[in-house]
Amino acid sequence: MDGSPGGSAVVEGPRRSRTRLLLALAAGILLADLVTKLVVVATIEPGEDIRTLGGALYLTQLRNTGAAFSLAEGFTAVLTLIAVAVSVVIVRVARRLFSTGWAVALGLVLGGALGNLIDRIFRDPGFLRGGVVDFLSVFGPDGEVWPVFNVADSAIVCGGILGVVLALRGIEFDGTRATKDAD
Repeated sequence: MDGSPGGSAVVEGPRRSRTRLLLALAAGILLADLVTKLVVVATIEPGEDIRTLGGALYLTQLRNTGAAFSLAEGFTAVLTLIAVAVSVVIVRVARRLFSTGWAVALGLVLGGALGNLIDRIFRDPGFLRGGVVDFLSVFGPDGEVWPVFNVADSAIVCGGILGVVLALRGIEFDGTRATKDAD
């Protein structure tokens, strides 16, 4: 458009829709994560394994005070602060987001980070030290084949992979493609 107020509304609309997509996806992931963890804690005893899908998936209840794959156990407070920082950065970036792909990637990471952050804040053994509820174990019980995880972990990993693909393809947050110097 010609820069008139009507023309700027056309530019504003897409940005808001990508921000809304990011926030809606994050809220959906957070809700799914919270509901599944509440159901697991209410119905599965710690250490109990429920075989499903012919043994392809086991439901269990474990508490993880570390990062993904139980790495960095004992650093729960640091991991909590990292999750807060990541969440703040994503919310700040959302204002200049025009790319649908990046909105999806960041929405997945934000929803997952918030889901696990809530566990770290509110679950035992206490504030900023809580154990994240993990309950999905693939191809074997208790993480024999693959570490036990949850909805939030899945969202973070999927969002991270999508982010790497977008970055490798040169797609910027504003939806444009990065250009390589001809030099």
